[in-house]
Amino acid sequence: MKFAAFALGIACVGASPALAANKLIVVITPSHDNPFFATEADAATAKAKALGYDVLSLAHDDDADKQNQEIDTAIARKAAAIILDNAGADVSVAAVAKAKAAGIPSFLIDREINKSGVAVTQIVSNNYQGATLGGQKFAEAMGESGEYAELTGKPSDTNAGVRSKGYHDVLDQFSGLKMVAQQSADWSQTEAYSKMESILQAQPNIKGVIAGNDTMAMGASAALQAAGKKSVIVVGFDGSNDVRDAIEQGKIVATSLQPAFEIAQMAVAEADQFLKTGSTGKPEKQLINCVLITKANADKLNNFTLSP
Repeated sequence: MKFAAFALGIACVGASPALAANKLIVVITPSHDNPFFATEADAATAKAKALGYDVLSLAHDDDADKQNQEIDTAIARKAAAIILDNAGADVSVAAVAKAKAAGIPSFLIDREINKSGVAVTQIVSNNYQGATLGGQKFAEAMGESGEYAELTGKPSDTNAGVRSKGYHDVLDQFSGLKMVAQQSADWSQTEAYSKMESILQAQPNIKGVIAGNDTMAMGASAALQAAGKKSVIVVGFDGSNDVRDAIEQGKIVATSLQPAFEIAQMAVAEADQFLKTGSTGKPEKQLINCVLITKANADKLNNFTLSP
């Protein structure tokens, strides 16, 4: 985890404190085909419009070149601010810096970048904390013993490594648990299905699968169901409605909810505050804790928001 690298003081970049004349906020996320990113875009858009801004919503599809072009679009449109779920911790630094140099502040959500002082804020789920919650539930469901597989996210995404570390800091404490396969499925449901099929061929006796996000958990679950392995334990991470339904149906045991809706709206509110006053009043790096979702509370989950 690289949290220590971030400044603890109040975030500020060199933009005018006065509200920008062009009241356009550009929202850039990965593909809206993934419900998590669609929720981010919808939440940010709704909040920005409620605050009186125009919104341009774009998707970079985890393509750094496309993201760079979309940052150029924001600069050309003289946007007041950018809300960004970036395309990579390292490859996105230059694009965010370019926006800053053009006088456009960026407010990052979900994924951090590997440099402080470039974005105004980086509001992310506490991925490590969420992964430890999921790891503990997985170990409990496994009875603290048996062979399991892990599906990890994109290697370029810091969250993938943080979540895997959180899982293993819990699971590696149990001598009875043995990881027999670990493969990246790039956050993709389709790829997770394919990878799960291959893992089952090599490791037909696995007792559980822990996945770095819900789309991969859904892909793994579908492959397991198709293979008649309905008793294999599956745990995900995100808190999607699809996994909520699978938990209620007994196909998936648990997931860790990261509040995408809340985080996206927080970023827009802080952007508005910054544009009006020159400060968010908050540190650059902000961690929002995750919540474990099981059958006990799945009925309260909707669109990455947990009702009381």
